Amino acid sequence: MSATEQPTHVRWRIIALIFLVYVLMIVDRINISIAGKYIIPEYGLSQVEFGMIFSAFVLTYALAQIPGGWLGDRYGPRRVMTWAILWWSAFTALTALAGELALASTLGVVGSFALVRALIGLGEAAAPPNGNRMVANWVGPAERGTAAGAVLSGSSIGAALTPPLIVWIMIQWGWREAFYVAGAAGIVVACLWYWLTTDTPAKHAGINAAELALIQAAGGTLRNPASTDNVQWRRLFGSADLWFLTGAYCVLGYNLYFYFAWFYLYLVNELGFSLESGGFYTMAPFLTMAIASPLGGWLSDAVGKRYGKRWGRSGVGCISMLLTSVFVFFGAATDNAILAVVFLSASTGTMMLGIAACWATTIDLASRYAGTAAGVMNMGGNLAGTVSPSLTPYLAQHYGWSSALYVMSGLSLLGALLWLGVHPAREIEFAD
Repeated sequence: MSATEQPTHVRWRIIALIFLVYVLMIVDRINISIAGKYIIPEYGLSQVEFGMIFSAFVLTYALAQIPGGWLGDRYGPRRVMTWAILWWSAFTALTALAGELALASTLGVVGSFALVRALIGLGEAAAPPNGNRMVANWVGPAERGTAAGAVLSGSSIGAALTPPLIVWIMIQWGWREAFYVAGAAGIVVACLWYWLTTDTPAKHAGINAAELALIQAAGGTLRNPASTDNVQWRRLFGSADLWFLTGAYCVLGYNLYFYFAWFYLYLVNELGFSLESGGFYTMAPFLTMAIASPLGGWLSDAVGKRYGKRWGRSGVGCISMLLTSVFVFFGAATDNAILAVVFLSASTGTMMLGIAACWATTIDLASRYAGTAAGVMNMGGNLAGTVSPSLTPYLAQHYGWSSALYVMSGLSLLGALLWLGVHPAREIEFAD
């Protein structure tokens, strides 16, 4: 290696590709919540029935997190992610026909939609843990919060783009066409992922020796460390830190799915916004997420360098959930529609300040099985997310929308307390 050779930046191009996958994943996840404005009246569904369709996606998405992470640890995220994207993109396109499929005559319209969406969830489940596996392989500990924040901002960008994009497609061509377009986009993203990524830095043709040395010196790995052994489940599940982290992520998942599943319809049906203005204002919480995710990742790394890893991960996570609780409370309490949007959007921003710390902590605790550990945490968050789309309209119907939001505020306070039980520097010890 030349003394003057500058490191390439391939690791950040890999991060950008994970970001793109996250954008696609979220578009395909929440497009149905926007299309629900047409689907609900066309098929005569109730809000609770529509919530059940959304929950079907979240249930399989949650349950497949650990298998999806294990597959990435064992066989590499490049192949696993490619097949996952192709799988969920095919069923995203099929969502357009779910109400007319032969299944609808057997399972009913709700059952047919629920099955298709459940199959989308099965495919999407592989994306977050495999993205985390890639971060663990390509990025050292000092940059993991920043990398995780950048990746996770893809979810926020996708969520911000989806409402106006899907509304525009629906108005121009119809709600079914929105799913066809999303399915086609998935094929493109799958091809880009397969062509431009490798499982580990050492396999990438575009990386130079300087960047390889930089990644290795920073604590990254040049190979999949768990690719040749079996997961040590007892040691992994025996970590109290991982379970406290998973509990905190359950709260985040519950709150997040309110915005994914109901925020647009809440603005239009409850706060009185028009179809178009509702699509515009629905962007607000997701734009704050997009800003806060990378900012929170940088903050986690910066605080960790100065005050230690526990402050950088657990401290940032705890304070972010405390602030979230406050802003959701004010959003529920105000009678002004615009102020409600402001407070609730602020709450998603503070919530996302801590999300990168969650994902970076799974690598800190179990870098050897980073995909599997991330799957455990994300399974918990999405099991809570399974409850949210159905419980939220139930609470709103029986006790009012404010009460449903107060529940979110109280849960956020609980999430802050759970972070106190997480010690990121207490790495799980695995046998060689």
